[in-house]
Amino acid sequence: MIARPRWPRSLSGQIALLVAVALFVAQAINFALLYRERRELRFTQIVVPTVTRMVDAAERLQAGRLAPFDRPRARVRLAARNPVPPGLRPAEDIEFGIRSGLAESNIAYRAVVSGIRHYSADDPRLAGMRRDRARRLANLGAEVVVGVQLRDGRWLTLSGPWPRAERTLLWQLIAQTLILYAVVLLPVLWIGRRVTRPLSELTARARAFAPGGDPEPMTERGPGDVRALIAAYNELSARVSAMLDEKDRMLGAIGHDLRTPLAALRVRIESVEDDADRQRMADIVGEMHRTLEDILSLARLGRPSEPIADVDMAALVDAVVEDFRDLDHDVAFDEADRIRMRLRPSLMRRAVRNLIENAIKYAGAAEVQITAELNRVVIAVCDRGPGLPVDKLDAVFDPFVRLESSRNRETGGIGLGLALTRAIVRDAGGRVTLENRAGGGLVARIELPR
Repeated sequence: MIARPRWPRSLSGQIALLVAVALFVAQAINFALLYRERRELRFTQIVVPTVTRMVDAAERLQAGRLAPFDRPRARVRLAARNPVPPGLRPAEDIEFGIRSGLAESNIAYRAVVSGIRHYSADDPRLAGMRRDRARRLANLGAEVVVGVQLRDGRWLTLSGPWPRAERTLLWQLIAQTLILYAVVLLPVLWIGRRVTRPLSELTARARAFAPGGDPEPMTERGPGDVRALIAAYNELSARVSAMLDEKDRMLGAIGHDLRTPLAALRVRIESVEDDADRQRMADIVGEMHRTLEDILSLARLGRPSEPIADVDMAALVDAVVEDFRDLDHDVAFDEADRIRMRLRPSLMRRAVRNLIENAIKYAGAAEVQITAELNRVVIAVCDRGPGLPVDKLDAVFDPFVRLESSRNRETGGIGLGLALTRAIVRDAGGRVTLENRAGGGLVARIELPR
């Protein structure tokens, strides 16, 4: 399987990558243009004169004028053997030009060969050359040797300088690219960091936003667009906090206005003479009171007034179980070692109590287990009740959802217990799940991070 390339995910990294790629493409185009220009210049200054001299020498030789080849400083000489050593890279453009010139001049020949011979500054072959030529070859780095074999077997040979334009040009381009990267990329990275740093802080603020707190407004910094975004976030968080404050005041007023008539009804019920009617009315008022408390608790959960504290989770669950045992309910609990955690103890106690209440209502008994793992703590409440349809295991967590087929109204409530439990557990950073138990029944699990 071929691994896919990892592209930078940050804004500054993507900007830097885009600029780097653009610079590389621009430099590649620049290199192609310069390389073409150097080849044309080399063709004009080296290839054309070399072809001209070789063709002119062949014409003179064909005409019987041998004197120029005997001069000590003659460029074109006669040789009995191939002047090009084996293994040299040929100069194909020179060979093509010489063949074309000889064909146009109707000069017969057997072969045209060439080779590029490289030199270094300390090459011993330069010691036997003239000083000016040795210095020129050392600077250029190479010379081209050309040979034309005539019909009689003799060779016309010519050697001349051959600049290593490609290598020099490549190193120049690399140096230029590095300079451009340093001059362009460093400011781009600095600007990217200047933009992304406040954005990263804004992202962290948005993720950690807690309606119950009163955070200070974020400092507006960075470019104008980023400062405008931070200002909009500060205004939004202030409006959200104000709306939640208003909601809390409204819920407090609603709770006060409803608790007062419920308390009055509870007092009036005592004057009812029929015991059965009085008990039935008291149960209805009690259910209304519990429903009101659940609704208010669920609505206020986003802004809990209870602070986070260090809690022994095993002791907390054991205390909830003991409360049910005091009421003669069949609740089994596997003792566990101390498990230190930081959470809101009253809310978590209510979440565990809701799950145990469900198990007792629908199965008559409950089994509670707590397990401490490496990165989490799992509280499992098991029962042997009727269970739930698989496609409804998540739907029962929605507020006011009840499944009449498996949980009747006499034992059920209005469907806020599991919704409140899930909200409490999510506020603690965990999750709650339901799963049908092998052999019948249900398993409710609370998973909390350690």
